[in-house]
Amino acid sequence: MTEDSVEQMLALAERLREANGGELDESAIQAVSEATGAPIEYVRLAVKLRAEKEKKTKIGNLRAQFLTLGPETRRYVFSGIGAALGAMFSVVGTRMNQVTESANGSSYSILGMLGILCLGLAAYNISLARDSRTATMSGAIYGGGFYLMSALFSMILQVRAEFSEWMLIPFAVLGAVGAMLLFRLVEANRTKLGLKDPVKDRQDLLRQLVDLQDKLRSGEQSMTFACFDIVGSTRMKQTADALAIEFTFNEYHDFVERISRKYGGRVHSTAGDGIICAFENPSQAFGAAKNIQAGLIELNTFRNKIGTPIVLRAGIHSGNVVAPDAEDVTTVNFAHVIDMASHIQKVCPPGGIAVSSAAAAHLAGGFDAIGPDRARAMDHEAAIWLPKMPTSLPLPSQQALPDAT
Repeated sequence: MTEDSVEQMLALAERLREANGGELDESAIQAVSEATGAPIEYVRLAVKLRAEKEKKTKIGNLRAQFLTLGPETRRYVFSGIGAALGAMFSVVGTRMNQVTESANGSSYSILGMLGILCLGLAAYNISLARDSRTATMSGAIYGGGFYLMSALFSMILQVRAEFSEWMLIPFAVLGAVGAMLLFRLVEANRTKLGLKDPVKDRQDLLRQLVDLQDKLRSGEQSMTFACFDIVGSTRMKQTADALAIEFTFNEYHDFVERISRKYGGRVHSTAGDGIICAFENPSQAFGAAKNIQAGLIELNTFRNKIGTPIVLRAGIHSGNVVAPDAEDVTTVNFAHVIDMASHIQKVCPPGGIAVSSAAAAHLAGGFDAIGPDRARAMDHEAAIWLPKMPTSLPLPSQQALPDAT
């Protein structure tokens, strides 16, 4: 998946979370997977990583970890936890009664109520199962787990109770049968109980995601980016005067922006000596790049005060981007197309223009019309355009003085 796909997927998940009161359950995760085409495990991992970036309490972190589990695994884990807690409350209550020798003590009543509450939560957990198999397994885990944990806590707290290994199977079977009957009862009365239908809920979520996806893609468009960079700019600045550097590079930026606008493009961003320009189509970008390379002779001759001629490398790539503001190209950020234009620029020889296969496909003549040389960057092949004459000549200050004779 590309970075754009990942960001789109996370944006869909975040918006769906907000629309559902901050919750992102299994139905929502599955709907995100279907809407974006991403594997469901990838969606769970991406949501988990996004959640870890936010400041949360320990309980919140545990909850985030729990939500990244599969739907069946969640039911099994919850049943195991409920069985352990229910057994603990039951055994601790019995131990307190043995110590106080009061079968109706208030402590036992409170702990007994907590044990009943654990049983109720286990029943609710079973009602959330998506199929009878998951519900049956959850019930078996609760029944068998309750018996095992009761034996363990009784041994630790030295509670007088009789436990036998063969009783484990009946408890597990009893839990499985009870869970299966409960699941069938809930399925038959889901509407009356006010519970969501998993199938209908998933379809509703999918419709919400498609609507959100359409809104996010409302600014999607095909664009071409041209990346320009000065070769050896660091060495150029080492011995030059600071004012001369500032003047020359300002002139260089104005020169690139002026030519780009002439061909219908705009400066997208600048970083140091690098300039990225955006165009509607590859023809505009390629024409501007050739004009910029050819115009360096005049720039170096009349407006370069550093003493070293400017030599450029250029890379051009095309692809789809999503602009939050369709009228402002600078709102396009973190796009794979821009990254590829930069990578292609780096494999271009000085004075040349590297055009990716995606951009060259829209030029008259394709690859062959650009030039015979080829380069490769990040699994993208690029054709190299080189000028027939040098794009930079020695500056006047560097030219030899005429012979006095």
